Amino acid sequence: MLLQFGRDICGNLSTAQQREWLVTNGMGGYACGTISGLVTRHYHGLLVAALKPPLDRTLLVTKLDEQVIYGGQTYSLHSDRWSDGTVNPRGYRYIERFVLEGTIPTWTYAFGDALLKKRVWMEQGENTTYSRYSLMRGSGPVGLSLKVLVNYRNHHHSTQGQDWQMQIQSISQGIVVTAFDGATPFYVVADGGNCTPHHDWYQGYDLAIERYRGIDPQDDHLHGATFEVTLSVGQSLTIIASTEAPTTLQVDQAIKRQRGHEQSLLGHWYSARYLSAKQAPLWLEQLVLAADQFVVARSVEGEPEGKTVIAGYPWFGDWGRDTMIALPGLAIATGRPDIARPILKTFAQYLDQGMLPNLFPEAGQTPEYNTVDAILWYFEAIRVYHSVTHDCLLLEELFSALAEVIRWHQKGTRYNIHLDSDGLIYAGETEAQLTWMDAKVGDWVVTPRIGKPIEVNALWYNALLTMARFADLLGVTGTEYRNLAEQTRQGFQRFWNNELGYCYDVLDGPDGNDPSLRPNQIFAVAFPAPDCWKSGLYIKKPISKQLLGSPLFPTEQQQAIVDQVARQLLTSHGLRSLAPNHPDYGGHYGGNP
Repeated sequence: MLLQFGRDICGNLSTAQQREWLVTNGMGGYACGTISGLVTRHYHGLLVAALKPPLDRTLLVTKLDEQVIYGGQTYSLHSDRWSDGTVNPRGYRYIERFVLEGTIPTWTYAFGDALLKKRVWMEQGENTTYSRYSLMRGSGPVGLSLKVLVNYRNHHHSTQGQDWQMQIQSISQGIVVTAFDGATPFYVVADGGNCTPHHDWYQGYDLAIERYRGIDPQDDHLHGATFEVTLSVGQSLTIIASTEAPTTLQVDQAIKRQRGHEQSLLGHWYSARYLSAKQAPLWLEQLVLAADQFVVARSVEGEPEGKTVIAGYPWFGDWGRDTMIALPGLAIATGRPDIARPILKTFAQYLDQGMLPNLFPEAGQTPEYNTVDAILWYFEAIRVYHSVTHDCLLLEELFSALAEVIRWHQKGTRYNIHLDSDGLIYAGETEAQLTWMDAKVGDWVVTPRIGKPIEVNALWYNALLTMARFADLLGVTGTEYRNLAEQTRQGFQRFWNNELGYCYDVLDGPDGNDPSLRPNQIFAVAFPAPDCWKSGLYIKKPISKQLLGSPLFPTEQQQAIVDQVARQLLTSHGLRSLAPNHPDYGGHYGGNP
């Protein structure tokens, strides 16, 4: 089933403004918005360029205000909400249909007896967005006018631009914009029609989502040019917004490249799953295509073709934990282990004191290492990669670094992270958020979890057994890692709370053991991982049921954990982070801190 919406969704502002679309360029840049055309976030834009890939994301082109003249009538196809709350114009009323065609969002506008189709896509590996308008039906010509609204700001911020004088220069088929001295110039050109430069600030756009989030909801954008063309049925006009100087405007080739990219992604998946295109469910194909949006370029010394994973759009960069958790799904399950290798090698460049970075700051400063579990997920990502590829060359490259990680944990590293005498990892300091539950407001760590978190120690156990297996594969002794793993397994029994019938969430915290029922204990059942390096995990072959080592708990306790989690935490949307009967439980959060 295609992802599509008709007039029942598109023609209703309350629903149309809640559906958002996203296209990406494989280097951290993106375009996104609502299907209604309303800009509701700071992050909405037609060209948000990654000026220092994959970060330094900068809003350059906000949107195109479309207006058509047909049969003597004027129709505004765009929609805007202003600071006084009014919505004018209401172009969403002309949207006949919205369809996601592969990775390309597509709108069909109906006015009179005419149909105009709009497609938006980005060039892979460039900060370039294409917006193509095609007249599909009509009893006469359509006059199309497109106002280009530009900006030049960090995608997290807003603009008050009344006194900001940008330099807008006419070039062949469009304009080049230089926001200020030293700014990256960007270009807006068309493959036809006429272009008239402008310099008019439109002030007071209201951003509904930012208002809900408790953030400045006002924004201004600069009308930089107007493109005009007359279209007959079968004709098209394409606007190209880019940081690359235009050379040839071969739009047909550009859309073919994007379609080819999509088919390549699906082809890898078909091969990995032994499927034909006819056998593949459309919704799974859509997930495969969406997975690629998170894989982006990150060039590092020694790895010019390095890659990383964006933790989420629109505002996240690449985070160590998120990358390693997602990598098996993004790369292995989609049949693209070749992209996992450069990601694993890229992150190896950032190993420091036995840790991986939690995040890479947007402005390119020194990476932040405030995470205890990212490095442990790294072991699991390498294990899954090897289970499919049998790439012992990568193991040879990384093994000494991984062994150093174990040593750092034994002797202690940042944030009081260390292996305790009971075989368990202790982590935490005041004002430091180290686990996945890392919300922090000012100096307030919402869920500090200082002590010995259960999922961290399940991951540690899995990492030790993984190292023992890697040692076997490389012909070196893994006895040390197996001995450490057994010590951890024995110490892990302390997590079991016999009175409550499930596990403590954290041991040896400032207030003792934490009996809060959280989903973290499910990792005590999930790990250790299957020892399936011979079987081809994630592809259609028999999978060994043998584990890397002994389970952390006997079957009865594992079943009790699963039952408690299912009974108290499972919802239609996933697992709650805390049982509803806990005094700290809050089912909904909104607004500012």
